[in-house]
Amino acid sequence: MTSQSPIERFYAVIPAGGVGSRLWPLSRASAPKFLHDLTGSGQTLLQDTWDRLTPLSAGRIMVVTGDIHSHAVSEQLPELQSKDVILEPSPKDSTAAIALAAAVLLKREPDVIIGSFAADHVITDDAKFQAAVREAVEVAATGKIVTIGLQPTEASVAFGYIHTGERLESETACQVREFVEKPNIKLARKYVDSGEYLWNAGMFIAPARLLLDVLSRTQPSLYAGVMELAQAWDGPDRNRVLAQVWPRLTQIAIDYSIAEPAAADGLVAVVPGKFEWHDVGDFAAIAELQSQGRKGNLAVLGHGKVLADSSSGILVSDTNRLVALIGLEDVIVVDTPDALLVTTKEHAQKVKSLVDVLKQSGHSELL
Repeated sequence: MTSQSPIERFYAVIPAGGVGSRLWPLSRASAPKFLHDLTGSGQTLLQDTWDRLTPLSAGRIMVVTGDIHSHAVSEQLPELQSKDVILEPSPKDSTAAIALAAAVLLKREPDVIIGSFAADHVITDDAKFQAAVREAVEVAATGKIVTIGLQPTEASVAFGYIHTGERLESETACQVREFVEKPNIKLARKYVDSGEYLWNAGMFIAPARLLLDVLSRTQPSLYAGVMELAQAWDGPDRNRVLAQVWPRLTQIAIDYSIAEPAAADGLVAVVPGKFEWHDVGDFAAIAELQSQGRKGNLAVLGHGKVLADSSSGILVSDTNRLVALIGLEDVIVVDTPDALLVTTKEHAQKVKSLVDVLKQSGHSELL
């Protein structure tokens, strides 16, 4: 048995992947949303995530990202150690990323507890977030996979839900009965009205060994591949084994490979998060975050020159061009050197469909 406290065994993992296609043309394959300042804080979402986790695990933060983002990540996070970077040759969804980090860290530290936190979320109260993580780490040390659930503020159909069960011997933690996919609006209202459901924000804290034990049962071939990679990771054969093993890893989200089956086996707990959380999944969400829900505001991100009269919404500028808006309500304007997007908050979700059209029409240079 280790003499270290649970928080001393804790290692934070930041999966920094995805394209953020609903944030095109600002977010591209080569520069996804976590590499941008989308809040006006002066820092990127990745840097904000790093700063939020540092008080919990200074010097113990691992980033999993794509090969093509290596330079940008190292520039934005100068304190990130080379041993704590996992570069993926190609996207393989969240299970491969998190499981490989868990396996590498487990080989280095047999009693390690890991926590996975997406690089592109916005959290406005770091102290409350850190308190929730500390409790989650304590619960994880008892042999649980722990998620942090968010109190619903509305009957949203944009998030998955966590059905809570009986209270555990912890300050706020509960057993998880099940994870529920994104519901229709009628079900969402029922969930929120019951008081038994939390939003699933995709944060998982667990002993690395337990996480991998569940994976070995649900996805044995993926587990075998990840363990083979971890065995070679800190040695001279890493690149050779990576080239052989990575292409054949199953592409699957951690919700399906680990969280849902583990919940069915009674292995998952949830700590309710008391902090404000935003997924910033599209420009309408960013506009709402910037304006704090007040009407009549035009939020401006970037360093472009803007003239606005009787206009509201959001303007994101990645150029030095003057943009003038007159009499437009709830407008979204995104100005980049090679593409201009103009839409409205109401149609913000349709940006992804436009990106799909660009793919099909062969305009890969714009993606």
